[in-house]
Amino acid sequence: MARSLRITYPGAFYHITSRGNERKATFKNKRDREKFLAYLESAVFRYDAVIHAYCLMDNHYHLLLETPSGNLSQIMRHINGAYTTYFNTKRKRAGHLFQGRYKSILVDINAYAKELSRYIHLNPVRAKRVDTPETYEWSSYACFVGKKKVPEWLQRDFILGYFGKKISIAEKEYKKFVEMLLEEKYESPLTEVVSSTLLGAPDFIKMVQDRYLSGMKSDENVPALKELTKKATVDQIFTEVDIAFKDEPAMARNVKMYLSQKYSGRGLKEISLFFGIGASGVSQSSRRISERMKKDRKLRKRIQKIETKLNLSRMKT
Repeated sequence: MARSLRITYPGAFYHITSRGNERKATFKNKRDREKFLAYLESAVFRYDAVIHAYCLMDNHYHLLLETPSGNLSQIMRHINGAYTTYFNTKRKRAGHLFQGRYKSILVDINAYAKELSRYIHLNPVRAKRVDTPETYEWSSYACFVGKKKVPEWLQRDFILGYFGKKISIAEKEYKKFVEMLLEEKYESPLTEVVSSTLLGAPDFIKMVQDRYLSGMKSDENVPALKELTKKATVDQIFTEVDIAFKDEPAMARNVKMYLSQKYSGRGLKEISLFFGIGASGVSQSSRRISERMKKDRKLRKRIQKIETKLNLSRMKT
């Protein structure tokens, strides 16, 4: 059974999500939400967690979480475990409340603090629960824009620091930053996640690979580890694809997108710059190639040959 890759170290930042089992509601009333927030508070004071932003929906939640002590599993065991015990006891039920383990994405906070906080705070608007984020009671947004008292356990100063030294000005600028996208469709910053595990600039991805993954052995049960510990450069991919598809420029372009997304370690936005299209265009093209490979045995073999030449043939396909 496939397992998620957990990269932990002191001072790491994560985007955390956890969804209800079978997508069922994990928060059914006000008391449930208040209780969950109480467990966030106790995680801060007992386990040294730092909560930078949060949003509780009906069947899932989002956190922007920092771990000064590098103890992500301990923090999340407390939050999800304690809340599940409360939820089950209250309703005289047993078993899992959340769907599998929580999902954690290690974040290059200097590059993504603002975007991730905006993504988290706009979640209720995207779900059409409210028209403006400040009217949603169960997120940290109202605290960020001065409309609600800030609880002692919520750390908003780090993110607001990007918008000004004076709090009143930072609150207004942050509000503009978030609400400028109320009427627009925008690409989630999570489209740039690498191997379902990392979100950051190339130098951040390389730092994590070199410092925390270089000594780890590849594990068939941890697909993300396999992907992150064996990479090919975009130039290498392009060279081999051009050789294999020299008379098929349109197909070559799509295969380059597919292999670059799968193996280069670069995010969608960065890959898109090589092709002059948006990140969503790269994603769609890669998906089409993946689907076509399932039906077209000849194409699949041609691409597998490229993978072999790039020494990628053992990676998950």
